[in-house]
Amino acid sequence: MEPRYPIPTVGALVTGPSGRVLIVKTTKWQGLWGVPGGKIEWGEPLETALRREFREEVGLELQHIRFALLLEGVFDPQFYKPMHFLFVNYYAQSQHETIAPNEEILEWAWVSPEEALEYPLNHITRTLIEGYLKRAA
Repeated sequence: MEPRYPIPTVGALVTGPSGRVLIVKTTKWQGLWGVPGGKIEWGEPLETALRREFREEVGLELQHIRFALLLEGVFDPQFYKPMHFLFVNYYAQSQHETIAPNEEILEWAWVSPEEALEYPLNHITRTLIEGYLKRAA
């Protein structure tokens, strides 16, 4: 049975040394691209959860983490099953662009933020990247 309350999650748009950002394709977003992230564990601070998720999913250590935006996903049809999520999103940097993907990551790409918008992105990631480009403008 699914939980009857919103599930808080963390994710980040990460910039590597080349200035490109990391996007990934997972099994959970029906062929759409997004950013690494996941559920926050009980008693785990947000940034600790974010750092753990990035180590687990793509093998990256994060620096210069800063809050980006909070989004809600209520039974999002892009997600593989009906869930109610709170997406706590960040911008961060990594000193490396070598990925060590876990089983959740099907594909990944380091691309410019503008190029990322040409990918079939889930709407959470599209909103995150559009916000990043507005801040940079």
